[in-house]
Amino acid sequence: MVTKLGIVLVLALWFLGPLDVSAKEVVGWVEKARIHPGGLVVKTKIDTGAKTSSLHCECSTIIKHNGETWVRFTLINYDGEKTTLEKKVERFATVKRHFGKAHERPVVKLGICLGHTYKEAEVNLIDRSGFNYQMLIGRSFLREDFLVDPSATFVAKPECKNSPR
Repeated sequence: MVTKLGIVLVLALWFLGPLDVSAKEVVGWVEKARIHPGGLVVKTKIDTGAKTSSLHCECSTIIKHNGETWVRFTLINYDGEKTTLEKKVERFATVKRHFGKAHERPVVKLGICLGHTYKEAEVNLIDRSGFNYQMLIGRSFLREDFLVDPSATFVAKPECKNSPR
């Protein structure tokens, strides 16, 4: 029996052509990523339920540079390695937490190397010291480049040829 959904899928494939999944890199639900500037490697949870990415930081301080809003923050990875960065604040994101009320987080652009893919992305900064992973990587970073295998972990070592050294 042919259903309406089946007809829609056949028409979509006919108009759009087959999906090219061979060009996408497979990542597990937990990976390591390299953050630039600084080159610090952090443990990440791949979170397809989150639109944007979040990164653990400590000691974040809002500062002004030539009338623009910047943030100074310290990243610490699972090995205790630290790097302190200053980045321009792109915007403030209001985030509703599952266990509390909404609050604002500064959003900065950072380079992220996940597997063999490097790109800059907006990342909101938050104290994630109570969580297992220093970073969540959301859909806006994953879109177009990755497939997520929820049964796998640590399959995509951060080895980007085009990332800053």
